[in-house]
Amino acid sequence: MLNLLVCIRRRTSYHIHFLSCASSLRSPILRLSNMDSSRGQNGIQQLLAAEQEAQQIVNAARNAKLARLKQAKEEAEKEVAEFRAQMEAEYQRKLTETSGDSGANVKRLEKETDAKIQHLKTEAERISGDVVGMLLKHVTTVRY
Repeated sequence: MLNLLVCIRRRTSYHIHFLSCASSLRSPILRLSNMDSSRGQNGIQQLLAAEQEAQQIVNAARNAKLARLKQAKEEAEKEVAEFRAQMEAEYQRKLTETSGDSGANVKRLEKETDAKIQHLKTEAERISGDVVGMLLKHVTTVRY
């Protein structure tokens, strides 16, 4: 004989029952102590109902988790979009600072160029006599 311990949940408490099974027979014979067959069917129905309730709880938790993940993804995408917009605005601001005053930059470059040209002209006038003298000396001097 094989003794099995079965725990059945009632509304307010748990009831423990022993099942005896004759293992030597082809089909096991189960003997329920303190339970008749209608109470046994009721217990099975309660177990099935509890299983369905547990499945509903698991499904609800799974759906809640998916909803939280979806919400977190949407919030992350929103933050990324805000950051991208902020970086784009900063880039556009810097771009307008450097190229927005292109008229002023052109005027500044023209002044610098004119100053350099004037400097080259004054230097050329200052040393032009020496250069002409050096050229005449090399052209008129004959070496053997």
